[in-house]
Amino acid sequence: MSEPTKLEAALDELLAGKSTEEIVGPEGLLKQLTKALIERAMNAELSHHLGYEKNAPEGRGSGNNRNGKSRKRVQGEFGSVEIEVPRDRNGTFEPQIIGKHERRFTGFDEKILSMYARGMSTRDIQSHLEEMYRVEVSPSLISQVTEEVMEEVRGWQNRPLDPIYPIVYLDALFVKMRHEGRVENRAVYVAVGISQEGTKEVLGLWTSATEGAKLWLQILTELRQRGVQDILIACVDGLKGFPDAIATAFPKATVQLCIVHLVRNSLGYVSWKERKTVARDLRTIYNAATVEEAEQRLAEFEATWDAKYPPIGRLWRRHWAGVIPLFGFPQEIRRAIYTTNIIESLHMTLRKVIKTRASFPSEEAALKLLYLALKNISKKWQAAREWRAALNHFTVLYGDRMEAAWQRPLR
Repeated sequence: MSEPTKLEAALDELLAGKSTEEIVGPEGLLKQLTKALIERAMNAELSHHLGYEKNAPEGRGSGNNRNGKSRKRVQGEFGSVEIEVPRDRNGTFEPQIIGKHERRFTGFDEKILSMYARGMSTRDIQSHLEEMYRVEVSPSLISQVTEEVMEEVRGWQNRPLDPIYPIVYLDALFVKMRHEGRVENRAVYVAVGISQEGTKEVLGLWTSATEGAKLWLQILTELRQRGVQDILIACVDGLKGFPDAIATAFPKATVQLCIVHLVRNSLGYVSWKERKTVARDLRTIYNAATVEEAEQRLAEFEATWDAKYPPIGRLWRRHWAGVIPLFGFPQEIRRAIYTTNIIESLHMTLRKVIKTRASFPSEEAALKLLYLALKNISKKWQAAREWRAALNHFTVLYGDRMEAAWQRPLR
């Protein structure tokens, strides 16, 4: 067994005979060591700033020297501790370990943001910090920490994008938020792109009172301004006017109706005990190999179910033009379009995060939480399934457009 290092030996001596309370309690050793460490680091920083050690003769006549200390209280995982901050006479010293105007130790803000991103309320965060770290944190401090995220959100929302995305999913979810003095359901528009590498990327978040094709046109125009030159396939719900909005911004894009939306809307007409059967019969339609086979399966579905659920057949007939582009693609691209079900999965996760909030006090508050939640969610994202095979087909079908988009200068 190796001999303990000098540091390990010193720690063993320091901790000998100490109880847990004496080590990590409110006034325990951990807090005292943290205070000593911060103050020593600041004094070392000041010596480096001045160019000489404390009481060294080089300081005489240097034009700047130490000028006492000020006190401030710092929050951290160790609790709350009062530290002495050294000052210089000229007021030019800026501590690095804890900045001049900072009152929170490194890592503390990240804990607040992590809890906030998981949907915890301000009161929950307060209670958790007090219980786990014995730190009393005011609601205004938590708001201040999360408010600093908005600058990051604005930068993210305006970042440049790739010139082309083979697939883009466009959808909206509804969130309760206060607007002009009253709480109302407002649409949060979400655009998710699949890059040429098969990675998923949320392109942006936007809010509005309702979901409408006009606002989608504004969003698509903004995507163009941020660098998107072309979209190969746009997967959308059945919103009226949506295809026209896409065609205006990206005239070459193929508009594919989201099969998941269509099936879900169809099952809304069906009793619970028959949903599995109806869903199975609908699957024969969108799993058909060709348009002709799909039309035959739709006719068979209508023959079976029209007497009981006539709205379903009419729904599929009404949106058939948006369904049939699917059958022009090989299976690899079809799977990338609808079985990964990216936007629906994303919305389900976001709803879990926001369900703890009765409503948000503002649009900004909603965007902050959704953005932080997206950062957590995207860490777990993997490339689309069988993307290499899908990309090969995209290259055969749209190779000239993919090459042109990357070569075209940004407008």
